[in-house]
Amino acid sequence: MKALLILGLLLFSVTVQGKVYERCELARILKRLGMDGYHGISLANWMCLAKWESDYNTKATNYNPGDESTDYGIFQINSRYWCNNGKTPKAVNACGISCEALLQNDIAEAVTCAKRVVRDPQGIRAWVAWRNHCQGRDLTQYVSGCGV
Repeated sequence: MKALLILGLLLFSVTVQGKVYERCELARILKRLGMDGYHGISLANWMCLAKWESDYNTKATNYNPGDESTDYGIFQINSRYWCNNGKTPKAVNACGISCEALLQNDIAEAVTCAKRVVRDPQGIRAWVAWRNHCQGRDLTQYVSGCGV
């Protein structure tokens, strides 16, 4: 019985944590999904953004009490503007997807939505973490040694 309880707790923690990508693994996936140079944004910028927003974790969420929105997934895409979580007041859902879709280990839908975000007038500046940690900096460390 004790072993089953421990196994259950381990499975629960894996489910909650989700997929945490290794740096180069994520760089290769983002490149394959067309992020390198998308809307003039280098792969290193996308990698820096994902590092500082979610630490490469697909299941990352962050509740924002000020506007009652939540940020979801590897890019921390916000429920006020980009996805529907069924809870955020006055949500727009510009990506036309459920916020749950942004928490999948397969990040294809998150990438599609992130591409939509950067086509907006703010571009990549929509992400505070990018402005605070990536903008105007040497970002080669995020793709160095990855062969991308």
